[in-house]
Amino acid sequence: MTAQEIRKTILEAVAANGGHLASSLGVVELTMALVDVFDPWKDRIVWDVGHQAYAWKILTGRAGDFSTLRRLGGISGFPNPSESAADAAVAGHAGVALSVAEGLASARDLKHTGEHVVAVIGDASFSNGTTFEALNNCASSCSKVIVILNDNEMSISKPTGALSRLLGRLIASSRYNRFKSATKKACRSFRMGFLIAAIRSVKRFFKRMFIGLDYFEQFGLRYIGPVDGHDLAALKVALEVAKAEDRSVILHVVTRKGCGFVPAETNPTRWHGTGPFNLAAWTTVNAPQEGERALAGNDWSQVFGETIVDFAARDDRIVALTAAMKDGTGLDVFAERFPDRFYDVGISEGHLVAFAAGLAGGGMRPVVAVYSTFLQRAIDQVMHDVCIASLPVVFCIDRAGVVGADGMTHQGVFDLAMLRSLPNLTICQPVDEEDFRKLFAEAVKRQGPTAIRYPRGRALERLPAPVAQPAAPKFAIWCTGDWYAKAAAAAARLGGIAVHARYLKPFDRELLARQRAAGMAIVSLENGCVQGGLGEAIGADLRLGWPDEFIPHGSQAELERCYGLDLESVVAAIAASDIIGKGKAHG
Repeated sequence: MTAQEIRKTILEAVAANGGHLASSLGVVELTMALVDVFDPWKDRIVWDVGHQAYAWKILTGRAGDFSTLRRLGGISGFPNPSESAADAAVAGHAGVALSVAEGLASARDLKHTGEHVVAVIGDASFSNGTTFEALNNCASSCSKVIVILNDNEMSISKPTGALSRLLGRLIASSRYNRFKSATKKACRSFRMGFLIAAIRSVKRFFKRMFIGLDYFEQFGLRYIGPVDGHDLAALKVALEVAKAEDRSVILHVVTRKGCGFVPAETNPTRWHGTGPFNLAAWTTVNAPQEGERALAGNDWSQVFGETIVDFAARDDRIVALTAAMKDGTGLDVFAERFPDRFYDVGISEGHLVAFAAGLAGGGMRPVVAVYSTFLQRAIDQVMHDVCIASLPVVFCIDRAGVVGADGMTHQGVFDLAMLRSLPNLTICQPVDEEDFRKLFAEAVKRQGPTAIRYPRGRALERLPAPVAQPAAPKFAIWCTGDWYAKAAAAAARLGGIAVHARYLKPFDRELLARQRAAGMAIVSLENGCVQGGLGEAIGADLRLGWPDEFIPHGSQAELERCYGLDLESVVAAIAASDIIGKGKAHG
């Protein structure tokens, strides 16, 4: 396939199904070169985040099925070894590719099998702490690994930090690059191959003089680049050089995010991840996908963004933090209004939380905006740096619950189970927009940490009018706020009541005790994993939620049906159980 054909295939699939567009469009030529120079089924190519891997999937035997991208039962949006032997590792979270590659290379060394190991890492991922830890051990852990630094000067949000500036200097040092090019040309013209060793020493000197430091070679890696990431011939030559090198190599490739699709080139942040869109008109299709809930309120991220701006205008202690997710979490307006109180730390969630702890210890009221799936990367810091000292950090946990088509690496079903055991931490979930504002107000006043979790999608503006409750309800469905409407509908059909578990920790023990004393059975319904979740906390007689497995990709509605968590299935599960009418006296 040509680069144009690959881009056309990617665009058509993402336009139909949604997906991560700009990153994959930017590495088409790089992927073609990798497949030409290496053996995808023998050599191990590790992608750091699957945002870049659509072309890889197409060129490694999945072109015919690529139209099923992110659909239930179709091609995953991220590399996964269970999908193809060409996928060396799961790649949903940034920053781990070099560590995984070093492990694969060390295993190769121990087994003497000889395959090449390549890690393809975006420039934003290089700021992740795990990448630095791996870089520190690269020379000592294995004989050789090839690192491809895909430098597109973009993460999801604009890259920040010293490493970003360093890469800019490496690219922009035209004096050094002209010198290097001229030296190589002279050597070829005069057949002065015997000077190669000396020239390499001189090259290192000029790197230090023109660029300021020879950063990567201090870690024992030979630096090659920068190379034009859209020049297929140049990429093949560079990869062959890296392949022939007898030590670890870092190949610096400069690409353009969104290459080949003008809207994504112009606004790569907007087109980083997108829902279905009209390819001809370049406009997003706003109608919800089949089965998606069409609620009347604003997007939860927008509700959060508007709320924090409102509170920050009245309290100058409030600061906002994110890990390369300013736009995705709804902090773009805050960043514009209060630039001195906004911190984007890059893809470094552990640092994000520990930094927030320091801010709280210094008298501020830090608000950490983070997706549920990415907060998993900083659970130790939540425990060690925030909860032990009971510092007033507010965690606004976006995408809590099943998120849909992004699949198992991004489903936010584990946050409650992971956090619930931590002392001093209050955990809550709003039911509608107004409830979110009230919970946020309570959180910023609390002298201790708070986690507010909310799902992907739209919030209710307000709760619907309550239905008449039975005089003697048989059971109560305790639920997370996003599933309250479902719980209320199920309860109304079967003679029960619905309880919005506004505070998941500590939960309302007095209400639970009263219901138990009245002979009511207790059902839990939660958009989170059952194991370790709300139902376990309250000792529910029937616990409905996501099972003890990784949830695959598909729309939210499809997954709810598949796992028996849509309204009809919930009603059937309660009706089929033996809890209705029997009552429970324990508690």
